[in-house]
Amino acid sequence: MSKKLKIGLFGFGVVGQGLHDIIRGQDLNLEIVKIAIKNADKKRSLDAHLFTTDHDEILDNEEINTIVELIDDADAAFTITKRALISGKNVVSANKKMIALHLAELVALQEQYGASLLYEGAVCGSIPIIRNLEEYYDNELLHGISGIFNGSSNYILSKIFNENLEYGVALKQAQDLGFAETDPIMDVGGYDPKFKLAIATAHAYGLFINPDKILNVGIQNLSDNDIRYAREKNFKIKLVPTARKISTKQIVTYVLPKFVKSDDFLYNVENEYNGVTVQAAFADKQFFFGKGAGGHPTGAAVLSDIAALRYDYRYEYKKYHQHNGLVHTDNVNIEVYLRYTHEYTVEKLQIENISERFSRNDYKYVIGNVSLKSLLANRDLLEQKDIFIAHTGRYTYTEQQIQIVTQEEVLFN
Repeated sequence: MSKKLKIGLFGFGVVGQGLHDIIRGQDLNLEIVKIAIKNADKKRSLDAHLFTTDHDEILDNEEINTIVELIDDADAAFTITKRALISGKNVVSANKKMIALHLAELVALQEQYGASLLYEGAVCGSIPIIRNLEEYYDNELLHGISGIFNGSSNYILSKIFNENLEYGVALKQAQDLGFAETDPIMDVGGYDPKFKLAIATAHAYGLFINPDKILNVGIQNLSDNDIRYAREKNFKIKLVPTARKISTKQIVTYVLPKFVKSDDFLYNVENEYNGVTVQAAFADKQFFFGKGAGGHPTGAAVLSDIAALRYDYRYEYKKYHQHNGLVHTDNVNIEVYLRYTHEYTVEKLQIENISERFSRNDYKYVIGNVSLKSLLANRDLLEQKDIFIAHTGRYTYTEQQIQIVTQEEVLFN
């Protein structure tokens, strides 16, 4: 028998309303007791007595045994989640920034107070990637996990490559549809997929990585010349977060635009959809596909977590507790396309083994190898408007890494 959940809901925006729509009319053995909102004057479709602006009214309510946190403010979300876990209440959250920044502490709190924190809705919308990493791949050796983790940036890129829209027009469409915020830098700048990658890496490899240690380069500087180059090579450009083993004990992580070939699963992932590719030693390559944005898709993932709590489900973090000796590193070279204006950019990034170079008054680019360490050290430079960088999908390994990286790992691009 499942236990009755008495829910305190924080946030009634797109996802909160989507969740309520899904729950309404179903017999799920749960009840939303109170909903915390910021604006008490805003007209609501539900009974006014259901809403409150006082967080304590929910957190101190002994009847409520489950907190569902769906607000944008990462700091406030952490305060709510921490208080709830300490008081023994289970929590479901979709706040990827809050979870990525505080995951180690949140795991410790769960263990100390016996509560459960679930967050499937925080990573890739409707795709159940966290549950699969926890359950299906819990004893698997993973060579890599990568994909399209952000529906907003993917929508923009889809409109550019499929409908020949200019970047600004495609961005405006994404904002009008609610896929992108008024200030879209969290999405197009690669911050949102970076937080999601940090969470996925914790479940894939047992590493709790500070998001500041993960390189994120976005698509905000994409130009017509970059688009034209990709089309001439029969590529699409996608914003791709990646975590992968480069040796038996080393993991690299980054978020970069990538030239994607037509035989890549990600090539046909369009609009607000997300796609995740997992390369495993025994299960081989597997692909997950689903909507990554929108109230109902994300609300469905949140409801899945709520339903799991009725049976006392919790993440076990098996790979973290195994102490497998894996370490996070920036010791890898990748091949990139770099469009630039000033020659010192190539010199400062220390681009080596240049295989292709083009130069005219209004457009310069090189194809060459660069270390992830150098890219991390020059993040500010990469954000300048006259620079765009994309991963070609190829890596350069040290002799030591070549000796210990398996053939499957080398082939996983």
